[in-house]
Amino acid sequence: MPTLREVEFQGEITWLGHVAADAGLRAALVAHLDFGFDGDAGARHAGHNRASCVRVRDLYPQGTEIRNVRQLTILSEEELALIAADMAMQALDPAHLGVSIVLRGIPDFSFIPPSSRLQGPDGVTLVVDMENRPCLFPGREIDKEHPGFGPKFKPAAKNRRGITGWVERPGRLAIGDRLRLFIPDQRPWTPQSQ
Repeated sequence: MPTLREVEFQGEITWLGHVAADAGLRAALVAHLDFGFDGDAGARHAGHNRASCVRVRDLYPQGTEIRNVRQLTILSEEELALIAADMAMQALDPAHLGVSIVLRGIPDFSFIPPSSRLQGPDGVTLVVDMENRPCLFPGREIDKEHPGFGPKFKPAAKNRRGITGWVERPGRLAIGDRLRLFIPDQRPWTPQSQ
């Protein structure tokens, strides 16, 4: 019996970005990305391991070497539009957010379960780590081109910032590709039921 089951929703890739290791947070729009086990080669978050950050501070002192399960940032086009609307902007450029992939078609995307898989046409498979909580850094990038709008990002992006993930099976993704969604076949965690 499989422990991951495919669901009816698929995501179509509408935007791909490469965040160069020396470019801060800003992503460059690209037509395709080739993923290895270390993620997007030369990208800011590529690598087999990484230094721990504030997201896992209850587990490790900051800077501890840990497995890299946040090689990628993936956002939903629909949630990106809601963020922009709440910021009173016509649109929000994913390049300002350090995004690897923007896709459309999967509702409530920021809350797809951890360990879900997104699989591309050639078999490339990305594993969902967890929700990517909003921080201040994208706001600083936004403010460079839209002064005064940066501080609006963090509250507008709450529950809409997408997910982080890592490469389980290497391959290529291109704009227009469809990603099949597989979720863990288990009930939600409810500790009070024990």
